[in-house]
Amino acid sequence: MTLLTLLRRSVRDKGRALRSVISQYQPSASVHNDGPLRGIKVLDLTRVLAGPYTTMVLGDLGAEVIKIEKPGDGDDTRSWGPPFVNSESTYFLSINRNKKSVVVDLKRSEGSNLVRKLAASCDILIENYLPGKLDKYRLDYESIRESSPGIIYCSISGYGSDGPYRNRPGYDVIAAGIGGLLHITGPEGGDPCKAGIPVTDMATGLYASTSIIAALVEKHKSGVGQKIECNLLNTQVAMLSYVAAAYLNGGLEWHRWGTAHGSIVPYQAFKTADSYIVVGAGNNTQFQQLCKIIQLDNLADDPRFKTNDLRVKYRNDLINTLSERFQQATTSKWLERLENCGFPYGPINTIGQVLNDPQVVHNGLIQTVENANSDKVDIIGPAVTFSESQNRIRSPPPLLGQHTREVLKAELGLDKDNIDRLHKENIIYCA
Repeated sequence: MTLLTLLRRSVRDKGRALRSVISQYQPSASVHNDGPLRGIKVLDLTRVLAGPYTTMVLGDLGAEVIKIEKPGDGDDTRSWGPPFVNSESTYFLSINRNKKSVVVDLKRSEGSNLVRKLAASCDILIENYLPGKLDKYRLDYESIRESSPGIIYCSISGYGSDGPYRNRPGYDVIAAGIGGLLHITGPEGGDPCKAGIPVTDMATGLYASTSIIAALVEKHKSGVGQKIECNLLNTQVAMLSYVAAAYLNGGLEWHRWGTAHGSIVPYQAFKTADSYIVVGAGNNTQFQQLCKIIQLDNLADDPRFKTNDLRVKYRNDLINTLSERFQQATTSKWLERLENCGFPYGPINTIGQVLNDPQVVHNGLIQTVENANSDKVDIIGPAVTFSESQNRIRSPPPLLGQHTREVLKAELGLDKDNIDRLHKENIIYCA
């Protein structure tokens, strides 16, 4: 074992110990321990990211999620590594908690029949196959609705179920390119860049989960289920927000600004003596406060910088002066001087610094779970808390096929002999 590995393990173990101490001071258990979606069953026919992220959100909120995986490898992300925790990739572990893994071969008629029967016992079905792909297994919306008229059926795709791109596979970076995000992301004058995480996929998952919950509310009122369609391209175009509005209403074609902002100055990262710091002054008062703290009061009186529109006009002059100033001290020194100021600021942390940040630790975002192999896994928990119910990790990410036997027995009433036969014939897999 290398020295670097030992140091990393020491930091990780100390972090776990600190989180354990802080957790003792968190609010007591909520009134409803199982979450606001307790009693709701979700059949999850998704893989990779946007779909599993959707079902994880629902699972955190208390829904029972039955994840259908293909024989052999299961969800593609199980092999997306390194790093791994034993045989499980950390990618898979990060987005598949609070789920039960059931392995069924959809290509076998008896397998697709099992999934169709499972759908009849669920409130929600979510899938992210290419449009039309599930038709041949009779797992499309119309087929499922015949036996489950109240089902809420959510399809997630790259571009939608019709139109010129309907048959294209949906990948985050491609949708981000077509949808304009890559065009406006990256250094000014430099090459387009993708975001550090697949934000289009994850935002689609959030859109899908909120839409599903809205459909549940509608079903409670009317008793009627429905089909929901979400796609990566629509999500990305919707997220253009004020950038799209600037073009639609002002003909302004946005371009890459690095960490800077096209309409607010200063609002960006500055290099310090040892790293970087991000500072934003969204109004004139905040700009004056910034000038005072960094001891450049003359800038606040400069007629070129009196108002934000002028600061945008003379951006280069102002940013060059501020850049020189910030490089005269370390990030920690600037953070000390900016403490309790009236405008937003912060360091650009490494991932290790983020996960050991005192506020992140205090908020209880990093949680440790133990899977069926007794492997301890640290994962990021839900971002939202409730006062009267829980949004929490109730079970670790499942092993492949861990719950096949349990679910088929509980939901479909299959006995041991029948399950053993299906397993032997490779229609299902029981871990």
